[in-house]
Amino acid sequence: MTQKFGLSVALATPFDSNGDIAIDVMIAQARRCLAAGCSSVTLFGTTGEGSSIGNRERERVFAAFLDAGIAAGNIIVGVLVDAAEDAAMQADHALSHGVRNILLAPPSYFKNVSDDGVFQWFAAVFAMLGEKARDIIVYNLPSLTMVPLSVSLIGRLKAAFPRVVTGVKDSSGDWPYTESLLKAHSDLIILVGDERHLARAVRLGGRGAISGMANFASCELKPLAEEGRDDIRIENMVVELLKHPVIPAVKAMIANTTTEKTWIAVRPPLISISGEAQAQLAAAFDTLFRSKAA
Repeated sequence: MTQKFGLSVALATPFDSNGDIAIDVMIAQARRCLAAGCSSVTLFGTTGEGSSIGNRERERVFAAFLDAGIAAGNIIVGVLVDAAEDAAMQADHALSHGVRNILLAPPSYFKNVSDDGVFQWFAAVFAMLGEKARDIIVYNLPSLTMVPLSVSLIGRLKAAFPRVVTGVKDSSGDWPYTESLLKAHSDLIILVGDERHLARAVRLGGRGAISGMANFASCELKPLAEEGRDDIRIENMVVELLKHPVIPAVKAMIANTTTEKTWIAVRPPLISISGEAQAQLAAAFDTLFRSKAA
C-alpha cells in the first residue's frame, strides 16, 4: 500500500513593491509551515499563482530554496501551462533536481475537449520527459481549468503510465466524484484540495492534502490530513474564505498571522481584497481558532 502523503502547504508567493517575488519572505514562510507539521511545500501551484510565474523566476526561486537548505525531497512543483513542451520543460527542471512530485494540471485554454485529447496531451508530456518521468500527481481543478479529469481518464493514465502517474489532487469540491475516485483508484495517492472534505476522504483511503489553508493553519489541518479527524473550525473557515476571491483571501490571512504586509499583494490579473474584507477574515479566524470557546 502506498504510504501516507501527509500535509503539503500550497505555498503562496509573496511579491514586493516592484512586483518581484520576495524570495526571502517566501523561504521564511516555507520554514514556518514545515516547522508547524507540513511534510512538504508545493511551489507554483494555484495558491502560489503558478500560472503567473515565468520559467526564469521559477528557476531562481527553486535554486534559492535549495541554497537555503530546504531539501528537494520536501518540495513539490506545480506545472500549470498549456503547451506540452512547456510542461515537460518545467517538470524536467524540477525532476532533475530531485523534487518529491510534480503537480501537473491539464491544458486549459481549449474548452470542451475530449478525454482522448487530454490523454494524448499527458502522453506527449511524458514522452518528452522520457526516463525522467516519475511521481506525477495529476491535478483535477475544473472550476479553473474547465477540463475535468474523469475517473475513467485517470484509470487510462494509470494503466498506460504505471510508474509515472502516481497520484491525483482533487480540487473539484465535488464529494461524489471524490468518493468514486477513492473507490476506483485506491492504489494512487489521492489528495483532496477542498479542506471541507479532507478528513472524510482520509478515512476512506485518501493519503493527505496539498492545502492553501496550510499557509496559516498547518497545525490545525495536520490531524485532518494524517488521521482523518474532523474539525468543524476548518470547515467554517473555508466557508469564510469562499466569500472572497480565494487566493487573495489566503494571502490576507498569511499577512494577518505573520504580520508581514508583503503578503497582501497579488500579481495581475488578480487584485488584493479590500481592507474591510481582510478585517472580516481576521475576525472570523480569531473567533474560530483563538477564542476560548474554540
